[in-house]
Amino acid sequence: MSGQSLLVPGELSPVRSVPGSIRRPEYVGKPAPTPYTGSEVQDADTIERMRIAGRIAAQAMEEAAKHIAPGVTTDELDRVAHEFLCDHGAYPSTLGYRGFPKSLCSSVNEVICHGIPDSTVLRDGDIVNLDVTAYIGGVHGDNNATYLCGDVDEESRLLVERTREALNRAIKAVRPGRQINVIGRVIESYAKRFGYGVVRDFTGHGINSSFHSGLIVPHYDSPHATTVIQPGMTFTIEPMLTLGTHEYDMWDDGWTVVTKDRRRTAQFEHTLVVTDTGAEILTLP
Repeated sequence: MSGQSLLVPGELSPVRSVPGSIRRPEYVGKPAPTPYTGSEVQDADTIERMRIAGRIAAQAMEEAAKHIAPGVTTDELDRVAHEFLCDHGAYPSTLGYRGFPKSLCSSVNEVICHGIPDSTVLRDGDIVNLDVTAYIGGVHGDNNATYLCGDVDEESRLLVERTREALNRAIKAVRPGRQINVIGRVIESYAKRFGYGVVRDFTGHGINSSFHSGLIVPHYDSPHATTVIQPGMTFTIEPMLTLGTHEYDMWDDGWTVVTKDRRRTAQFEHTLVVTDTGAEILTLP
């Protein structure tokens, strides 16, 4: 187990500006988005636009990840992704979503999700999850991955590797006609082999012109997740696995979620569209 000290909140930099020529999601400047009332099944035009958004999101995350190194701040990673998205005509979906102040989420070590980039300096041995979403063409593309910073201990490295594998296995389980809970069943059964916790209260979600459409994709075998998967549905799968408990605490910022036992956690995510035979990943660089 890593001997790193626990994270504490850092200082926030000023909100980054977005060129006026870039289209904003409808929720920017509002306390919450307008509830989505459309279908979870998208037409061919929407899916093609989501391919573009997904590709830009994946490229922005990849670009930010190149800068992960001991001594770099999470705010610097946010700057890199923000500038990449804007340079490619995309709006950073998290910026202004329910008041979130930054253009990506940076979740380090014991942070499960929604970490806010700030003056926190990455250390040798950290693991760092970046979550980047692009809004362009009226649709969103959402992805995340966990990266190693410097020389990472074996327990953490295996957690990261196996969380990536959990996502891959879940994607392969997607088939029209199956219920959405097959996704969580596959993830939970794989995670249990290693004694990992599976975070329950933060899930995958429907995504399209809406950042979060209302469709819930649990990462555990939920008896309530009975929605039948159909061709053309678009949603994310984003398992969060922990070295210990799946229970969590939230920082006073109202966003940063940390494991209750402060042990490490990893996450990976792709946006998918369901095909006639399985799923196509839309967030590939």
